[in-house]
Amino acid sequence: MSPHAERMRGMYPGGRADPVARRLSATWAAVFRCGLAPRRWVTLEVTGRRSGRLTRFPLGMADVSGHWYLVPMLGADCNWVQNVRAAGGTAVVRRRRVISRQLIEVPIAERPPVIRRYLEKVPGGRPHIPVGRHASSAELAAIAPQYPVFRLVPLGSEGP
Repeated sequence: MSPHAERMRGMYPGGRADPVARRLSATWAAVFRCGLAPRRWVTLEVTGRRSGRLTRFPLGMADVSGHWYLVPMLGADCNWVQNVRAAGGTAVVRRRRVISRQLIEVPIAERPPVIRRYLEKVPGGRPHIPVGRHASSAELAAIAPQYPVFRLVPLGSEGP
């Protein structure tokens, strides 16, 4: 692992952001919310499952077959995944404007191509996911249960 990747992983001890990562996250959330980055970079806003307060997470999206997806670089136990699940999948995606969305969790068997695309397009997630962007389908299938994938659909739409 490169020194940069080790530093990136070190900012999330035990799967939680340290103070530096929290400051960077807040900065990037503001940048993405304003739309000052390419389309795939957004700020996810969801109600905190314990606090009830609005929480913001800067995220990179993966695009596959005309759909947009969110993948948690820290796996299923990260805060935004737990908050989205507690909110029944209802969240807001911001990029210049508010876009209410339903996040539909993708079945495990359908996750590998999305995780591959995520690794190709979201470099900040690469140090945290235990396979590379050139991983085989079998390697991606092996980690898919630990990395939920959420498809973004208009609020009120039916899932797959």
